[in-house]
Order: sequence, then C-alpha cells, then structure tokens
Amino acid sequence: MDKKYNLKNIMLIILLLFPHSSWGEEKLDALLDGLHQDAHEGNFDTYFARYTSKAIFLGTDKKERWTIEEFKAYAIPAFADGHGWTYAVVERNWEGAGNVRWFDEILLNEKLGHCRGTGVVQLINGEWKIAHYALTMLIPNAIAAEVGTKTKEVEKL
Repeated sequence: MDKKYNLKNIMLIILLLFPHSSWGEEKLDALLDGLHQDAHEGNFDTYFARYTSKAIFLGTDKKERWTIEEFKAYAIPAFADGHGWTYAVVERNWEGAGNVRWFDEILLNEKLGHCRGTGVVQLINGEWKIAHYALTMLIPNAIAAEVGTKTKEVEKL
C-alpha cells in the first residue's frame, strides 16, 4: 500500500511540476488538426462535432460573432461543394492545465495570407471540444495604417 501511495504522490508531483507537458497535447493537436482538415474537405458534421453546443466563433469581419448555430448557417453554403476553407497550420502554442486549455496558432490561407486562430477548449465527458475560436488576419505593421484607412472608408458606406 505504501508503494502504491508513494507512486501516486510522485505522479501528482510530476503533473504539478510539468503542467505544459506534451502528454495531453497530442489529443489537443488532433482536435485542431482535424478541425482544419474537416474544413478543407467540407466535412460539415465532423467539423461542427468538434465544438461545444454553446461555442462562439469570431470571424475576420467585425460583424462575425456567431453562436455555433449561427456559424453552422453561415457554413452550409461553403461546405455544400465538399470543400469549406483551407488554412495550413504554421505553428501552434498551448497554455493552461486541467480541463480548460487555450491556444494560439498561426495559419496560412491562400486568399488572406497569414492569420491567427486563438481559442479555448474544454474537456467534456472525456473529449476535448472547442468552446471559443477567433480568427484574425495578421497585418504587417508596414501596411497597418493603409489597411486601417481602407477599413474606415469601407465602414462609412
């Protein structure tokens, strides 16, 4: 009994000392890699099964704050032809511990260039689900003022 108890204590100490261990990141990466693959292939059902029922998705336009049901309605036409949208993962970082984690990832899209995806995932009934996802365009500082000016012009319309 003492050996078993000591082993449990050692494991707990390891988990507390190394909360950013890659042990769990494989499943987390698989969740997001699968999300991007499902979007690329237009797999509507499996794409949206990766989100919680109360998830929020923030798109690149300031008006794009959608509940998961609103996001589904937006995505139906995009996924109808069997190809939704394609973002290649350039890099990804995970933070947090326990049943809630958050991430940021740099993505590459043919039309938009480099983008950043950020979000929060939750462990629900033993399965990781996306609770919040935000997609932003990465604008180089050298052209940020120009983009800002154009954005203000469009918003006046």
